This record gives sequence, C-alpha cells and structure tokens, in this order.
Amino acid sequence: MLTELRLGIEISGKAMATSVTDPPTNTPAGEGLRARVLSGSAVMLLGSVFVGGMNLIYNFAIAHKLGAGQFGHASVTYTLLMLLSSVTLSFQLVCSKFVARSPSKTAQLAIYRHLHRRAWMYGTTIGVVLTIASPQISHYLNLPTTLFLRILACGIVFYIPLGVRRGLLQGICDFRALAWNFALEVVIKLVGAAVLMSAGYGVAGVVGAMTASLIVAYVVAAPTPHIHNPQAHAQAPPILNTGLDEGIQAIIFFIGQVVINNLDIVLVKHFFNATQAGTYAAVALVGRLVYILSWSVVSSMFPISARVRSDDTRGRTVLGTALVLVISIAVVFTLGAWLAPAGLWQLLLGTGFPAVGHGFYSSLLIFYVVTTAIYSLSVVLMTYEISRKVGNVSWLQLVFSGAIVIGIYMFHNTLPQVIGVQFVLMMVLLVSVAIPFSRAVSPRRGSGVANTGIRKIRKIGENEVIAEFLRGEFNQHHEFLDYRKPFASVVANPNLDDEGENDSRRALLYRRRGRLWRELPSDTEWWEVELSFQDIERTRVFARNQWLRYGTRGFLLLDVATRIRTRILSDSQDRFITKLRSLSIEVAENVQFSSVILITIDENSPLTIIEGNHRMTAAALVSPETVDQRFRFLCGFSPRMEQCCWYQTNPSTLFRYARNGFAYHFKYRKMMATILKRIKNSPAISGDKVG
Repeated sequence: MLTELRLGIEISGKAMATSVTDPPTNTPAGEGLRARVLSGSAVMLLGSVFVGGMNLIYNFAIAHKLGAGQFGHASVTYTLLMLLSSVTLSFQLVCSKFVARSPSKTAQLAIYRHLHRRAWMYGTTIGVVLTIASPQISHYLNLPTTLFLRILACGIVFYIPLGVRRGLLQGICDFRALAWNFALEVVIKLVGAAVLMSAGYGVAGVVGAMTASLIVAYVVAAPTPHIHNPQAHAQAPPILNTGLDEGIQAIIFFIGQVVINNLDIVLVKHFFNATQAGTYAAVALVGRLVYILSWSVVSSMFPISARVRSDDTRGRTVLGTALVLVISIAVVFTLGAWLAPAGLWQLLLGTGFPAVGHGFYSSLLIFYVVTTAIYSLSVVLMTYEISRKVGNVSWLQLVFSGAIVIGIYMFHNTLPQVIGVQFVLMMVLLVSVAIPFSRAVSPRRGSGVANTGIRKIRKIGENEVIAEFLRGEFNQHHEFLDYRKPFASVVANPNLDDEGENDSRRALLYRRRGRLWRELPSDTEWWEVELSFQDIERTRVFARNQWLRYGTRGFLLLDVATRIRTRILSDSQDRFITKLRSLSIEVAENVQFSSVILITIDENSPLTIIEGNHRMTAAALVSPETVDQRFRFLCGFSPRMEQCCWYQTNPSTLFRYARNGFAYHFKYRKMMATILKRIKNSPAISGDKVG
C-alpha cells in the first residue's frame, strides 16, 4: 500500500544530501546533462519497478484475501501512516542535509542526537494523541473498531525517530545500510501480514505487521559502533540554525505532497461505503505507480540540476529530459490500462470485489492515471525550482492540497466525481507552476542576448539606500504627514554615521514601504552603478497600482513610456497621465531629481525599478536616449532576486509575499510605529533635530 512512495522520497533525500557534499565539477554540455539524467533515471526506475512490483503483489494479495470492504479498512489505516510520513520525511531530510554538511564526526553525532531526541518527543506526542482520538477518527472513517488505530499509534512512536536514523545513514553516505533497512521493513510487513491473516486476525493482523516492521527497522537502523563516538557529547552545532528557509520549504513541500497523494483515500472512506472505498483504494494503488516512477526521474534530476548554475540555460535541458520521461511513463500506463484484458481485474482483486465489468475499472483507472500524471509534471517543475533556489512553490502546493479537501467535500456523489475534482485542481496547479517557465523575460527588446553596459561604481550600505528611498517619498505621501516637521532634517540631511538617525529613517520607510523592503532577499548587495542606454532598454517599471493599467507585456520602461505618450497625445484627463505629463515638462526644463533605486540578479539580468517609476517614465517621455544620464542609480544585486515578487511576479512569489505580509502586519508594522513614537518624542528630535 504505497510503501514504494516512501522509498522514492527516501532516495530523493539521498540525492539531496549527495548534492550538498559532492565537490564542484565542470558543468557538462547539454548532451552530457541529458545522458546523466537518462542514466540516473534508468537506475532509479529499475529500483522503483522492482520495489513497486513487490508491493503490488503484496497489496493484491491482501486485497484478494480481505475483499473490498476489509481492504478499505486496511488501506485507510495505512494512509494515515502515510499522512504522518510528512513528519518522518522532514526529520530525515533535515538530518541527512545537516549531517552531510558537518565537517566532523562529532558534529554529525551531535546533530543526530539533537534531532533524535526531538523526534522521540514528536513521535510519542503523536502516538498519544492518535490513541486518545482513535474513537472519533474511527467513527469518521467508518472503521469497525478503534483497535486498528491503537496498534498503528504504537508504530508511529517509532516511525518518527526512524526518519532521523535513516537521515544519519543518508548523511554519512551509508546507502547500503539504508537499502537493507528499507528491504527489511518490506519483508517483515509482507511475511507478518501473511502469517497473521492466515491465523485469522484479518485487518488487525495487517496493521500489526506494519507496526512490527517499523519497530524492527528502527532497532536495526541504530548507529553502528564505527559511527558511534561515545565521547561526542557536544551540543548541536550552529549549522542547525542555518538554511532555515530551505528546511521549512522542504517540510512544506512534503506535507503538500503527502496530502495530495493520500488524503483522497481518507475522504472516500468517510463518504462512501466500505466496498466502494476498497474499490477506490485498489484503483489508486495501481494509478499511483505513475507517480512512484515519476519521482524516480525527479530524484535523478535533482542533484544534476542543483549543480548547474542558476543562470546556465543548459539547466533547461535537464528539465526537458525529465518532462519527456514523465510523459512517456504516463502514456505507457494509460495504454496499459486501456488494453488490459477484461478479466484481469477480477483475477487480481478476487471475488471480494464487485464484478462491475471491465469498463468500470479501466475507465476509473485511466482517469486516475491521467490525473496523477498531470500532478507528476507539476512535481518535476516544482522540484526543478527547489533544486535551483529556495522554492516557494511548496506553499503553492500546500494551498492546492487544501483545495482538494474542500473540493471533495463539495463534490463526492460518485467515485469519478472525486477524481474529477483532483483532475481540475491538478490542471490548475500545473498551469500555475508552468507560468514562470513559459514566460521567459527577454533581456533586451528584439534580442535574445543582453548587451549590457552596467558598471558598478562603488559598494554602498543599506542605510544609504534607505535614506535615498525615503528622501524620494517623504514629501509625497500622506503617511508621512505627521512626521514631516520633526523628521525634516533627519530625512533631508542624513547623517549615515548616526545609528539613531538610521533607525529613525528605517522606521519611517517601513511605515509605507515595509512590506516592499522585507521582500528583498537578505543577501542583497547595494551598489551605486552607471547605466548605459542598453541597460535602460532592459529596465522594467515596478508593476503595481496604476502601472498595471498602462503596462505592456514585460513592463519594459520604454514600452510603457510609448503607450503613455499615446494617451498624453489623446489629451487624456486621467490623473495618473496628468501627473506624468507634468513631470515630463519639469524634466524638459532640466529639473534635478534624487536617486533611482533598482533591483536585479546580476550585471546581465533585467532590472526593475522599485523607487523612481514616475521620474524614469517622465524622462523616457522626453528623451529615451538620455534617461541613463539624468539620474543617480542605486541597484540591489542578489542571486535569489527571482524569489522577490517585485522582480518576478508569479504564483510562487505572490504566496511568499502573502505569508510575509501577515508577519509584517502583526509584528513589524506595530514595532516600527512604537519606535517612531518613541523617537518623535525624544528631546533630540523635538529640539535640535527640527529643521
């Protein structure tokens, strides 16, 4: 019952850990990358085919022995274990990643012990909660007894710490021991289920065999003497406090993945009778093999993609190859379901399943396979993004997993309708994650190559950038009305060596632009730069508010200026157009302006204006060829700038913005208002600082 899914995810964890520790190598050419993906995928596919085949035999044997109703009980109980595997896999991934990054055995063991203790706390807590809540959960899932969940709760206590032990094996690259541990779990589960069912224990025997397999796997995975260092009693090193964003994204990704892959079985068990739920579980069992094999492709793609530089277009070769392989897997499975002999389903499932005809099972399976294939393509795109940077698509996937729950609650009259809900939502998810890949931003109009003249003049501090940002907005917006008199000198004549002034200006800027500023990556470096006309050609306006009405595809500054010039010539009375017309007259009279602030990835990437949209557009209306000569340009550089919705707007970055917006509203906005109030009433501000 989907044990092969866990194997695929654990193999992926191995790939992630390996990609961290492997020494840098020269990036291979496109054909070499394609060959590596194909060869790696072939190995992973063979392993997954073997494991998946063994688990199919196991599951069909249980289905044949128990019948549809009892198989539904066993399947939904195991599905609860799979839902909780998001906790186990998160511990495993974090442990393997930080153990692999640790320079010494002492540090590795300190990390292991720290996480192992926490895993026992989580495992025990979840086990107790599951035991206490077993009557309510059993009633919701239409289970005949609470015994199944209580047996499962015993296994959960060991299952969470098992993730840490397997993570240690991955982190130290003891993959042979990891593989044996996984094989041992499968063997015990298979043999134990067969023995206990033969003894007449039925579903309780199947769940008992699951629990026994987890306990034995945990005991066998204990660190061996050559790993264990009894003198290593150090606390977990600071490395556990680094890479927090990556850890959170991985955890969120696995939670969304596990919910999408398993919660439908739980909901079907709640809404349908035992026979229908068992039938759906059997169809899902076969249909999800598409995802299992697709995850093998993802596992081989991940480390190769992670090694290719983020600005290297050959990474798309890796992505394209993975997508072709997943599509091929889906096509093969769809044809197999369509061409399957009429009597195959009754032969595999046994007389305990309803004989509703070949067409029912085949059509249901084909629909499920297509839905799973669509989701698998989304996973390829999402993991590709995660391999290149901290992927915010994890939050997007989590939202869609919640949408599936809501959708099935609303539409569950028939089994095909349940699959239809997932099909529609998975199509929307695929389109959402595909948008950033299909909307490649051209660095220069009419050219696929960036002809850049950008030149870094000097590195500057964030305090100077904030001072210039605030200077451009302080007298323009009503949010600063109450602060203009007491803070006039602080803004007009900034002393960057005065930390009190710097704090005041930061608090003032956060009053209006806090959510904007907090979206910028933490590793942003600020430089005063010199731009050329070619750089102006690849500069984009900040697409927000009125600019959304007058923007063009890509929001390139010169294209937007051309469109606005047309509106000016038509004598538009729009206030926005009137303001730009007035500014353009001032530009023509050589009025001096303050700095313009931009953001980008590097010297060769498109630039986005975050302060100075109106002034830059007005200058472009007067003389596009001289825009680069009219302003002082300050630019923020970060290799992670694509995560910022102001630089690249897509569903992933918008979800990140929404998440940060809550934190800003409930924490930082209030904190900055308190700072401003305190500073405003201080003697230095109310007396000497008043201009």
